[in-house]
Amino acid sequence: MENNDYLVKSMTKDGMFRAYAVRATNLVEKAHEIHDTWSASSAALGRTLIGTLLLSTSSLDEKAGMTVKIQGNGPVGYIVADGTAHGEVKGYMKNPHVNLPLNEAGKIDVAGAVGRQGTLSVTTMTPGDKTPYTGEVDLISGELGDDFTYYLAKSEQIPSAVGLSVFVEKDDSIKAAGGFMVQVMPGASDEAITKLETAIKGMPRVSDLLLEGKTPEDILHLLFPDEELKMLQTMPVSYACHCNKNRFAHALATIKPADLKEMIEQDEGAEIVCQFCGKKYHFDKQDLEVILKQATSSDQA
Repeated sequence: MENNDYLVKSMTKDGMFRAYAVRATNLVEKAHEIHDTWSASSAALGRTLIGTLLLSTSSLDEKAGMTVKIQGNGPVGYIVADGTAHGEVKGYMKNPHVNLPLNEAGKIDVAGAVGRQGTLSVTTMTPGDKTPYTGEVDLISGELGDDFTYYLAKSEQIPSAVGLSVFVEKDDSIKAAGGFMVQVMPGASDEAITKLETAIKGMPRVSDLLLEGKTPEDILHLLFPDEELKMLQTMPVSYACHCNKNRFAHALATIKPADLKEMIEQDEGAEIVCQFCGKKYHFDKQDLEVILKQATSSDQA
């Protein structure tokens, strides 16, 4: 499948708003394929990935990373997503097999899957910084778009609007997925903010717009129908995991030597599965003996 997912960054010519829109259909479909998500889980994970993508591409430095964690009291359990400034995102969830009756609006019950009580936390990691910054807020709806909006207002002090949307087919595949984020800049007039709020309330869901063939640029123009927009950047986005055996070897080196010895003597090896992409890495006895030797020698140094 050709990857035609991309994100557009823009600003209104009067400087009152920054706005981002993204098409992420293939990205969310890849997450569905990796994790075998059922409809409610697909929508919850997809919205989390899109929200993480919008946050990370709008706020991170080139080499920084971001982890978003949703911990609700719904049946999907926790959801974790990692994002970068370069439009790459990946994620996983505790229970990918959640399928619920449609909600009162006839839509996938994301709030029922995520839960209406819990937390949304965002951790930003910069290379060389030993103390990552974490901001956390309570979930206010479980629909996630509102929750990301609330996080930006409370933790980042940025008045914003976030829309997240995933259309799931009857076979659980993803037919459309995308979102937008608008940030209110200092000096924005009350009149302009009210006008934006009206435009957002009157907009169809992003996934419906994408199914009609609308582009991220079209979505931005629907948000600001009477404003001239300055397109700042267009960037491809993708679901990407860069795990490798060496990274997991470093992780094994951090566990207790006694546990490593048990793996060597009783299990005669270990298999580690990447939570983000499902790739399996096998470590035989010799691999583990080398890791144990390096771990004990570094402890003694």
